[in-house]
Amino acid sequence: MEPEERPAPDPNDAKQRFLLELEFVQCLANPTYIHYLAQNRYFEDEAFIGYLKYLKYWQRPEYIKYIMYPHCLFFLELLQNANFRNAMAHPASKEVAHRQQYFFWKNYRNNRLKHILPRPPPPPEPTPAPAAAPATMPPAAPVPSSVVPPVAAPPSSFPAAGASAMSPMQFAGTPGTNIPKNDMRNVMGGQGGRKRKIG
Repeated sequence: MEPEERPAPDPNDAKQRFLLELEFVQCLANPTYIHYLAQNRYFEDEAFIGYLKYLKYWQRPEYIKYIMYPHCLFFLELLQNANFRNAMAHPASKEVAHRQQYFFWKNYRNNRLKHILPRPPPPPEPTPAPAAAPATMPPAAPVPSSVVPPVAAPPSSFPAAGASAMSPMQFAGTPGTNIPKNDMRNVMGGQGGRKRKIG
């Protein structure tokens, strides 16, 4: 038995045309494919430029829902500019576009989640508990006082009438005390702070 031959798709069929245009538009999400089109001089053909303008209908809401690779719409918009079409003929431009696309994919989800996810509401502040009525407690028993009554100082500890009281500074260095004076010259070994010459 010979396998059944499928008829060639009719390009005038609306469904077939829809699928072909959808596939082509989504290929534009690949900078390498755009570079291929530029290298093969598709962008020099006025009919092809007109076709790219015609494909802008994919940006309408009723068609955009079928797009799986949304970068294709971004590149489709850029392809309307002749400077971008000419630049994509150079391999360096293709690499720049591909690198920027990679960085977008790498960071898009985290950056987008920061802006679209609802933030949790702030935690509610604790409300103070209502003050309970004070419990009636029996009065505390009196505590015996342990305060010692002041004792009169002997009369010899007070200065004589008319004499001035000594300030605290006078107690530290009153004349006639035997507090040794700290002399740095004595600490240095009796040299008076000078080094001995060796000669």
